[in-house]
Amino acid sequence: MEIILYLSAAVAAIAFLILVINLSKTLKSVDNTLDTLSRTVDRLEGQLKDVTAETAELLHKTNALAEDVQHKTEQLNTVVYAVKDVGSSVHNLNHSLKKVTTTVASQMEKNQYKISQAVQWGNVVKQVLDKFKEDKGTTRSAQPPAVRSESLPVTSEQKL
Repeated sequence: MEIILYLSAAVAAIAFLILVINLSKTLKSVDNTLDTLSRTVDRLEGQLKDVTAETAELLHKTNALAEDVQHKTEQLNTVVYAVKDVGSSVHNLNHSLKKVTTTVASQMEKNQYKISQAVQWGNVVKQVLDKFKEDKGTTRSAQPPAVRSESLPVTSEQKL
């Protein structure tokens, strides 16, 4: 029976040795995985620092752009208000012109008879003036033209 006891102790020792060897291999594998994970985390941390810096820069640019857009929007609002005022002025001018046109048209309708008489009188005056000019022109042509007694200078060739 002692042999069985030694044999059992030897089997237990061999089993323990196999367990230790397998546990050692597993721990080495976990160690390698943790090393790889550590290197990956280090690289990721570096990349995150770069991304964080770029994100901060992008955020600053976005804020500057937002301020610029806000400033330009305020300026554009000023232009829009000015255009609105011009539109109101044009509308008022059109309304005033319409009133003036309506007033002139109604006054012309009221005074149409007087206007036609004035035009007729103007035609009569023109005809009288034309007749007067025509009569004056015929009286002048009946008189003989006046003769001038001026002497022209004589050149040396004409004297010969």
